[in-house]
Amino acid sequence: MNITVMDVKNVIAKLCDIVIKNEVYFCELDSAAGDGDFGMSLSKGFKEVKKQLDEIETGDVSRFVKGCAMIITEYCGGASGPIWGSAFRAAALSVKGKETIRETDVPLMLHAAIEGIRKRGGAKLGDKTLLDALIPAQETMETSLREGKPFREAVADAAQSAEQGAENTKKITANKGRASYLGERSINYPDAGAVAISVIFKSFA
Repeated sequence: MNITVMDVKNVIAKLCDIVIKNEVYFCELDSAAGDGDFGMSLSKGFKEVKKQLDEIETGDVSRFVKGCAMIITEYCGGASGPIWGSAFRAAALSVKGKETIRETDVPLMLHAAIEGIRKRGGAKLGDKTLLDALIPAQETMETSLREGKPFREAVADAAQSAEQGAENTKKITANKGRASYLGERSINYPDAGAVAISVIFKSFA
């Protein structure tokens, strides 16, 4: 199935709504081991994306996603702007020049996003960050599609993996971000970014 720029635009619009809807919830999660402003920081950027959605260039998928990345980088507060902006920018570059993408391009874009986050923040799997949900989600989606599962089912499988990954962050001592200052006191609390990834995937599933 071909995924058009307008399809991607609709997905981003839904993503904006999910982030905005969960602003308070994400802040509450972050207050346990962070500054408590994660939801507000993230929502600030995606509110601006939603506001400018019809003004972002739609010549091809890459240019559209890159346009979103620029807004996210500029308007998301704290560390969220550079991290999420880098993810979107890397995802855009992975499909450069494509007016349409295939379902199999989605996990490739997610993989690029993961690498973008790694390069920007230096985080890896097990550091109690959003990558602890995003990496298993990406790997599961890629595997499910390779096995011939329908895209909808692959997204549902990815959502389960993201949820489990986010849950597992409760057992991890934070190595990145403000939560890392708490050391073992960050245990028993999930990472807000990982939960955000889980919520996003579950909403789409």
